[in-house]
Amino acid sequence: MSSAAPTPHPAPAAPATDALEQRLTELEIKASYADDLLDTLNQLVARQQETIELLVREVSRLRQQGGEGASPGVRDPRDELPPHY
Repeated sequence: MSSAAPTPHPAPAAPATDALEQRLTELEIKASYADDLLDTLNQLVARQQETIELLVREVSRLRQQGGEGASPGVRDPRDELPPHY
């Protein structure tokens, strides 16, 4: 019986380390692009919300202007006749 000493695991080869570093760098780049996209989308949503709020105020104002004394219901086509009839 010979007692062989356990052999230590060899250190990772340089190509494997380089591949891991390359992979990590690519993941960091993708994360950076994702952060940039998220910021851009947040800005877009904020602008759209401002536009929606502006349009809601405008519709409300138009309803108040056109709705004073007139019902917002169905119009009678006879009201639309030209004056010579």
